[in-house]
Amino acid sequence: MKQGRVIIISGPSGVGKGTVVKRIMAADPELCFSVSATTRAIRPGEVDGVSYYFISRERFEEMIQKGEFLEHASYAGNYYGTPEPAVNAALAQGKSVVLEIEVQGALQVMRRRPDAVSIFIAPPSFEELHRRLAGRGDTDPESMARRLREAKGECELAKEYNYTVINDSLEEAVQKVQAILTAERCRSRYTYIPQKEE
Repeated sequence: MKQGRVIIISGPSGVGKGTVVKRIMAADPELCFSVSATTRAIRPGEVDGVSYYFISRERFEEMIQKGEFLEHASYAGNYYGTPEPAVNAALAQGKSVVLEIEVQGALQVMRRRPDAVSIFIAPPSFEELHRRLAGRGDTDPESMARRLREAKGECELAKEYNYTVINDSLEEAVQKVQAILTAERCRSRYTYIPQKEE
């Protein structure tokens, strides 16, 4: 059975990482999406248990105390975390698990699982990131300013990732991520090489 990999995809809010993840998931049946838990409010079009597990702050803190997260972080005033049992179950079945997580959480996973494949999705510019956030229509000016400040700090940490993909063109960004995953599957230590007959 092929060995499953943990694949980290992260980047600033509004960079389009969610859209990139949806596209690669739809095209690759070997990938399994890790549904994160969060304390933030549900947005229009999101589904509990599919987009995120939307839980209370009290419940989230209880799960932290019990050690139920592979990683967890506080971002923009809310908690986010990856429930570890589900990740381990998918890996045991030979699936590669995609974690779409914030930078703080990604760094935790990199420390705990150094064999994880980490991909940072970056904006072409902060002006473009501002435009994309404004286009959502669900971000007030104060939150916008905070997210842009946080984005600058996150982009400085892109060097900690194995790969950086600039999302200037969605199609090209998706193709680059798919190329990274193909290359990672071909790495010798993760590929079965038959022994020569004597």
